[in-house]
Amino acid sequence: MATTLLKNVTFFVFAAFAYVLMVQASDPDILSDFIIPANMTVIDGSFFTFTGFRGILDSEMPTSYKGTQASLKEFPALNGQSVSMAVLQFPPSGINPPHTRPHSTGLLLLVEGSLEVGFIDTTNKLYNQTLQAGDIFIFPKSLVHYQYNASPTEPAIAIAAFGSASSGSVSVPSTIFTSGIDDLILARSFKTDIATIQKIKAGLVSKA
Repeated sequence: MATTLLKNVTFFVFAAFAYVLMVQASDPDILSDFIIPANMTVIDGSFFTFTGFRGILDSEMPTSYKGTQASLKEFPALNGQSVSMAVLQFPPSGINPPHTRPHSTGLLLLVEGSLEVGFIDTTNKLYNQTLQAGDIFIFPKSLVHYQYNASPTEPAIAIAAFGSASSGSVSVPSTIFTSGIDDLILARSFKTDIATIQKIKAGLVSKA
């Protein structure tokens, strides 16, 4: 696991990243300091505190990729603040499959291990890089991107910041193959046969 010093530096640095994203975010501006949920009449410091990351960097590594979010759904105080975060855990050979975040740019800070990351722009050009601990990579808003831990033995941990309280995530594989598009349409689109499409679908369903 990451050292205590690295963890402290990581969260301090990412507080600055989150602020930059907030300033340049795409969420609508609000006309108050913050937004109080309709079902709350009295708030204190606990309302502005998220504890969902406690101990996560010291916990046992999951057996498959895991992203722990601190977005509007989990942390209501983010409403109107145009920022959110996530801790991404990659076991050896773990992958966060190609996906898009339609509402937000993302910044990724690698805390431990190494990761291959990349995105594809609107001209279909791939920009990829192998990151080492301490490196930062930016994923432009809405573009398809991925992260992959190529090490067969070592885990990787990253922290991501987003310029939206609800950045959203659209997984390319599951959106295409498990959302109900007809097999014939998919087979013709990918220039293959229905049997191949059904095999891909079966593989995705079994991992859900």
